[in-house]
Amino acid sequence: MVEPQSLQNLSAEELRELTTRLMTQLRHQSALLDKLTHENALLKRMKFAAQSERFNPEQKSLLEDEIEADLAAVATEIDALQEAQAPAKLEEKKVPKRAPLPANLPRREIRHEPASTTCACGCQMKRVGEDVAEKLDYVPGVFTVERHIRGKWACAKCETIHQVPVDPHVIDKGIPTTGLLAQVLVAKYADHLPLYRQEAILGRAGLAIPRSTLAQWVGSCGVQLQPLVDAMKAELLQHRVLHADETPVAMLKPGNGKTHRAYLWAYATGAFEATRAVVYDFCESRSGEHARRFLGDWRGSLTCDDFSGYKALIASGVTEVGCLAHARRKFFDLHA
Repeated sequence: MVEPQSLQNLSAEELRELTTRLMTQLRHQSALLDKLTHENALLKRMKFAAQSERFNPEQKSLLEDEIEADLAAVATEIDALQEAQAPAKLEEKKVPKRAPLPANLPRREIRHEPASTTCACGCQMKRVGEDVAEKLDYVPGVFTVERHIRGKWACAKCETIHQVPVDPHVIDKGIPTTGLLAQVLVAKYADHLPLYRQEAILGRAGLAIPRSTLAQWVGSCGVQLQPLVDAMKAELLQHRVLHADETPVAMLKPGNGKTHRAYLWAYATGAFEATRAVVYDFCESRSGEHARRFLGDWRGSLTCDDFSGYKALIASGVTEVGCLAHARRKFFDLHA
């Protein structure tokens, strides 16, 4: 700080120099204040604000289902009260049109007929029509057992036995059919239903199948499906534009019981390609060597973020296509 009394003893040149120095300090303090204000706003947004950059219309409130259920319950109670108060009301209630049930669903007819078709007056009644009401029913997981019976045929003259060979199965000498295996895989990977929950579902049906057995089924199916993965990869590498990204997943390290950060690399065709395919490559690290090994001699346009692991691919002849979603994210942060 400069004392006011000392300013009187300064020359004009010294005053200009002092003013310049003070203005420089003021600009520096102002810039520092702006920087700290921005960082504080960014940290508060990262901690308290919504993480998504836009509202997803498919993301519904968890309370909406409860609200709809409560409204339906109240409407049912109101209808019951109105019917009790005015049973002789002849006006038909306006019911919203309901879409017909799909024609491909199997139908089971349940007929309701009077115990006797003889009228109280003694005359025989004649059928003049019927009313049909369709109700949608659901039977949880219906399990059936396939009994494969292979007859043995013997020739007395040749002293030989003939029998039809066993059909190939995904799991030799296992109890699951392809239908059950498909259900386990779809429930686990498409419906995100862990094996321990599937174990409980099977248990309610009276089937004691431990999750270790279910895990063995999943592993065996993975081996059997590997040729399909290889064919998808070969088809994928025929396209000139690919998308690539990697996401961390927790992997349990054998022996020490601790988790290790592994990565699931995803490769997909372009949005405007006729073939819509995604191939996943599980790797234990984020090294760019995994991407180079997967793509091999492929040389096309790769849409990816600015991760350094792709730089060796770019240097070897792959055309880099910057991801606009990542670029937009920076502008969005600055705007927010």
